[in-house]
Amino acid sequence: NFNLNKQLLTAVADAGFESPTEIQQKSIPLILGGQEVIGIAQTGTGKTAAYLLPILMKIKFAAGVEPRALVLAPTKELTLQISEHALQLSRYTDLRILALYGGVGPKVQIDKLNEGVDLIIATPGRFMELYLKGELITKQIKTLVLDEADRMMDMGFMPQLRRIFEII
Repeated sequence: NFNLNKQLLTAVADAGFESPTEIQQKSIPLILGGQEVIGIAQTGTGKTAAYLLPILMKIKFAAGVEPRALVLAPTKELTLQISEHALQLSRYTDLRILALYGGVGPKVQIDKLNEGVDLIIATPGRFMELYLKGELITKQIKTLVLDEADRMMDMGFMPQLRRIFEII
């Protein structure tokens, strides 16, 4: 009942999802309608799909080279986990998804950015690093998600988040 396209519905079925969780029922229609949402739910309730599905539906297909949506997460591990989930849900689309995180050299990530990307999942530090180097164009980013925002604030990311908000 969420009016998702066939590609996303097929990927959802492949992932074994049969019915939406409470957080998905409440948030997906609001996000698809363009509203801002703050979601709080226990681990394992489908929060990631609750925001990824509307984002993937909104950006629909690969277009241009500049990213159109951004998910920020506090750690490399969570960034990779969200990226894997996004790749699984977008498997039947041509969307280009890229995880940006520290702990590795930026060259491969910069090369992927230059090839074109639709959705970026990033840690705030690596996002700012690549932006300040002039490698990341943010003009087309229209959707922003802060995954585990409370944890990012507890970890001291607020100054970086403020800068990112100004940029976007």
